Amino acid sequence: MYLKDTHKIWLATGEKAVFLEPGMANRHGLIAGATGTGKTVTLKVIAESFSDMGVPVFLGDIKGDLTGMINPGKENKHIRRSIDNMGLDSFGYGYGSYPVRFFDVYGKKGHPVRTTVTSMGPELLSRLLELTPVQDGVLRIIFRIADDEELLLSDLKDLRAMVQYVGDNAKEYKLTYGNISPQSIGAIQRALLKLEDEGGNIFFGEPELDLSDWIDWDENGRGVMNILECQELFQHPLLYGTFLLWMLSEIYEMFPEAGDLEKPKLAFFFDEAHLLFDDAPKALIETIERMVRLIRSKGVSVWFITQNPSDVPDSVLGQIGNRVQHGLRAYTPADQKALRAAANSFRANPNFDTEEALVALGTGEALVSVLDEKGVPTIVEKANILPPSSSMDAASDADVEAAIKQSPLFGKYEETKDEKSAYEIITEQQEKEAEEEKKAAEKEAKEKEKKEKEKSKKKTSKATKKATSAFNKTVNSAANTIGREVGKKIVRGIFDTFFKG
Repeated sequence: MYLKDTHKIWLATGEKAVFLEPGMANRHGLIAGATGTGKTVTLKVIAESFSDMGVPVFLGDIKGDLTGMINPGKENKHIRRSIDNMGLDSFGYGYGSYPVRFFDVYGKKGHPVRTTVTSMGPELLSRLLELTPVQDGVLRIIFRIADDEELLLSDLKDLRAMVQYVGDNAKEYKLTYGNISPQSIGAIQRALLKLEDEGGNIFFGEPELDLSDWIDWDENGRGVMNILECQELFQHPLLYGTFLLWMLSEIYEMFPEAGDLEKPKLAFFFDEAHLLFDDAPKALIETIERMVRLIRSKGVSVWFITQNPSDVPDSVLGQIGNRVQHGLRAYTPADQKALRAAANSFRANPNFDTEEALVALGTGEALVSVLDEKGVPTIVEKANILPPSSSMDAASDADVEAAIKQSPLFGKYEETKDEKSAYEIITEQQEKEAEEEKKAAEKEAKEKEKKEKEKSKKKTSKATKKATSAFNKTVNSAANTIGREVGKKIVRGIFDTFFKG
């Protein structure tokens, strides 16, 4: 709940109220806890507060329950108890809807989301294709050749054509770019077919998503909620995680350095954050860590939502200043180890044992520690999260469809475009070369036929002139020899010119 008078986000209340400082929100945040402990409620409360203070928001909706943010909440006994216990009425708490725009990679429940292969780049695409280091090196060469020859890789057919083209001309590229083995080319092509089966042919293409469309406000100055429908996308975890990383990298490149701000320019929420890091090579994790560290200076607040803090690498956790930890379950030795690590990440509160409190938290309760005005983590508080203002129920399909059609972006991304790119250029070049080869073959056949006719004619002429004098035979023989030599030179010259061309 955003309090305009104090410019703070009221997040939770325990023995005392817990406030999130907007100026410290770009030090990023973590919302963790077992299934059913209240992570979604916390996410919605923070996202609504950002919107209320004029900060646009991105949310990935995996379960489909964030769609309810387009409708005002409804009172029930649990929410009323929270309102009364926290005295929210006196601070102007009320139910309300939020400005929401829906996006969907598959274009079914939101504006279609696409990017080009060129924009994705070889590093993320290599992860998406699950390539080996050697295959990754070949893919980077393919991208480099495409860049050098100014060939746009828009969709997967562009990339397949480019892979085949480089493979067919590997000898010519070897000295400049390095070895390109047929085995790697084949492996990349097989991986592309698999990606296409998983929906990659829908995701890659044009028009490409313009992330500046996310930076918008409604008529009341509230930041727009950009919700990515992920229920189907989540069935392909690697595509989901790689896509979110691409968006974060695009946002990083889009914003200029801003330094310390009184509030973020954009808040970005990663649900099921472990999918960003599962099976990721060390180099990629280092890139993510560096990006998370630097993007805060551009005014972007990144929030990771996951079941256990151990799902996020320590190098990334070290960049997170605001933490909301819901209940954890510790049934196995590994769970108990993770529980201790989560408890030790907080500044201890002398009023309770942090580790014991974590396993005893009920739904809607959490251990909360945020950065104060000076950037120092506060002592952990055991508190109840405030209720959100919007509906906790999923919106109906009709409501979502109406919101999509009323969006100012409707029509911008709905129709795909297939403009001239690598596939078309390579196909045109191959067709031109095939036509030239055909013409050359036809020309060669005609020259051969002409030569055979001349040879046959000379034989016929020789047979009919048996009665000529010895002098005439000598002259004719010399003339015929000269004619044949000239004919050979003409034929040889024509073919030399073709091959040189």
